[in-house]
Amino acid sequence: MLKSLRIFTLVAVLGASGAAMAAAKAPAPRISMTAAKAMALKLAPGKIISSEYEYEGGGWRWSFDIQQKGHVQEIGVDGLTGKVVENKSEGKVDHD
Repeated sequence: MLKSLRIFTLVAVLGASGAAMAAAKAPAPRISMTAAKAMALKLAPGKIISSEYEYEGGGWRWSFDIQQKGHVQEIGVDGLTGKVVENKSEGKVDHD
């Protein structure tokens, strides 16, 4: 039992420090938030209810949750290339 507790603690500590290291090493985006936001709203007109620069799917991206009639649309724009990397409905409410 003590051995499994030590392993669990080690995994938890390494996981938390890995996430902190990834956040600390975020490269400066080449695509401004303003430009990414304009792209997102062109694809999914509505009201942005949340936005962030995050590491997901192997790369750094701008992520926007946009409230549209009846659902929330998530648009992801690669922060380095400006390519749309996600465009999906999250349903009636944001689940992230």
